[in-house]
Amino acid sequence: MQDLRNIAIIAHVDHGKTTLVDKILYQCNLFRDNESRKALILDNNDQARERGITILSKNVAVTYKGTKINIIDTPGHSDFGGEVERVLNMADGVLLLVDAFEGPMPQTRYVLSKAIDLGLKPIVVVNKVDKENCRPEEVQEMVFELMFNLDASEDQLDFPTVYGSAKNGWMNEHWDQPTEDVTYLLDQILEHIPAPQQREGTLQMQITTIDYSNYIGRIAIGRVHRGAVRTNQPISLVKRDGKIEKTRIKELYTFSGLGKEKAEVVNCGDLCALSGIDAFDIGDTVADFESPEALPRINIDEPTMSMLFTVNNSPFFGQEGDYVTSRHLRDRLYKETEKNLALRIEETNSPDSFMVYGRGIMHLSVLIETMRREGYELQVGKPRVIIKEIDEVKCEPVELLSVDVPENFSGKVIENVNIRKGEMTVMEPKGDLMHLEFEIPSRGIIGLRNILLNLTAGEASISHRFVRFDAWKGDIPSRNKGVLVVHENGTTIPFALNKLQDRGRFFVGPGKPVYEGQIVGENTRDNDLVVNVIKTKKLTNMRSSGADDKVKLAPPTILSLEQCMEYIDEDEYVEVTPQNIRLRKILLKEHERKRKANAGLVN
Repeated sequence: MQDLRNIAIIAHVDHGKTTLVDKILYQCNLFRDNESRKALILDNNDQARERGITILSKNVAVTYKGTKINIIDTPGHSDFGGEVERVLNMADGVLLLVDAFEGPMPQTRYVLSKAIDLGLKPIVVVNKVDKENCRPEEVQEMVFELMFNLDASEDQLDFPTVYGSAKNGWMNEHWDQPTEDVTYLLDQILEHIPAPQQREGTLQMQITTIDYSNYIGRIAIGRVHRGAVRTNQPISLVKRDGKIEKTRIKELYTFSGLGKEKAEVVNCGDLCALSGIDAFDIGDTVADFESPEALPRINIDEPTMSMLFTVNNSPFFGQEGDYVTSRHLRDRLYKETEKNLALRIEETNSPDSFMVYGRGIMHLSVLIETMRREGYELQVGKPRVIIKEIDEVKCEPVELLSVDVPENFSGKVIENVNIRKGEMTVMEPKGDLMHLEFEIPSRGIIGLRNILLNLTAGEASISHRFVRFDAWKGDIPSRNKGVLVVHENGTTIPFALNKLQDRGRFFVGPGKPVYEGQIVGENTRDNDLVVNVIKTKKLTNMRSSGADDKVKLAPPTILSLEQCMEYIDEDEYVEVTPQNIRLRKILLKEHERKRKANAGLVN
């Protein structure tokens, strides 16, 4: 097995790991024409490209100097911990990619801790050394300290360091000596990443990823930990609950370039894809037919946040989506749990709604956005953190919040994080910026990003990761402004919006269809205000000077899906359709909302 290497690439969001993999593909002559060089090959998912993050891990394989290198691209955001956990189980070593200016970030720490726990050998790649104000040597020291703090072994601490610029396509031993290509990095992989161990015994392969083909159905992907797997081989499938099912492999594939190619046999240590097995889940073991032995279960981090998903019952129901019923919603959510390990679905008392548990706002918003693009209509409630009883103490998830901000804004950031029960643990200069770290309840992070970006004129760089469950921190102030609620169904009129501009800021512009109970803006005060945005100008046969001047409206504030999820209150929904994202009250009629409010006061 000396001619095989399995590596995973781990890094913080936007530190350049997908770009680096693309350059490795070019280096190994998988793409020769100039057009393909311009595209991001791995992040071919629209959402991944728009957000600049990796959502789903992907496998590619290249051949360099006669050695096959399986490369696994991992998500950098801790919300996708289910993905990270699985793919690291397939690797023997990791490329730890860090920005030459920013250094290791919270998400880097999260994924790196998983890799160190699994005993994987790291190679540190200090990327973006062409940036202004970069500090490659200092960043290398920071990585060593981080690994030491994560209890890395002596062998792991004795890591090689490679410097370079993935964007410009070069890697070298010295950061100030650019080369022509990335061959130095590939040589380091062959030298330092161990070849897979050859384990004797019967077949053992753990299913870590699920793929799907319209022609052959579900495909199981994983690493052969022991023995060998062959086409048409009878096998035992050991399920999570210990049950054993006898079945047969129909077709077998190995990875080559960006795709797969058929194989007759795949030996110990290599990655492969199997078809023909139908009823399998992630974490199941493909084992010997006669004497099956299961591999240890994959431990996945628990969900920390929940949201109510329900069918769209607004007056605009069914106008834009293809899938609008509770059956459609239920089938799609349960289908997602097959490959999204960190997701949990729970039935509620209502047949039209489901409680969905995930790893954070981004994890859930990616699912909602994916469903929206597939043609689903749905509504979601306010995100809530999961509360646990540990030793009879009420506990909630606590996260490590990292903020890089210009020094003149640091006071405002600290003040606002403290209001949300955040405790500062680190404050140190980082080039022209101030680096701040806080331990803050997950509840406090909901809606905090918008506040900090507004306070710092958009200059704050914010990231966070789950740390642990800790004792309940007490009440945290929520949104301190009321909303502007539509009075009746119709289309927004510029005249009406103009008259209401002093009442607050609007989320919709003129000429938009709205319905009673829809939220169209934020009130300047702390109470909700019902407004008439479809009121037209009364026409008379008299004309006055300036009466027909054009109305001047401030541009509406357009909220993204994640901003909407963070913005809403307990009595509100986000309505999501393929064409629109709207905010609304759960109770659309004003008299119903008043009755409920009065009942609450009486109780």
